[in-house]
Amino acid sequence: MDYKSLIREIPDFPKPGIVFYDITTLLKDSQGYQAVIEDFTAHYRNEKISKIVGIESRGFILGAPLAYNLGTGFVPVRKAGKLPADVFEVKYNLEYGASSLAIHRDAVAMEERVLVVDDLLATGGTAAATVDLLRKLGAEIVGCAFMIELRFLQGRQKIEGCSIHSLMTYD
Repeated sequence: MDYKSLIREIPDFPKPGIVFYDITTLLKDSQGYQAVIEDFTAHYRNEKISKIVGIESRGFILGAPLAYNLGTGFVPVRKAGKLPADVFEVKYNLEYGASSLAIHRDAVAMEERVLVVDDLLATGGTAAATVDLLRKLGAEIVGCAFMIELRFLQGRQKIEGCSIHSLMTYD
């Protein structure tokens, strides 16, 4: 399927010179959304994954149905202060500031095979922080899956030792 034809490009958002790749137009297309989930499912079907880890918030939209298809659990990685139990937290830098992410301490077991899922790989800071959290928990990272990768931002270089699969790339 030609996923790019279902992505709306919005110039100068959120600031001049930036092109925003809006996935809501793909998500509202039933065939497009189903095809994305099926493509991810086919790619990871034989990887013996036990948990899908979705990054807030669009990683939830992709990760939950993928977890269902693969028969795995789903673990949310959230912004700090959003999870109710004991958490591991990591602070990281963004291109325009700093942020932090958290995961429940009991979300994954030692050496449990997990897949990280999000909609977009841009500069790689959020995905790298998520991988760092999972490594602190002792998880085995099977890979990181993204609907879109902005290759010109070289985000994959920040996610060391992680196999990356992207359905669409923009150079």
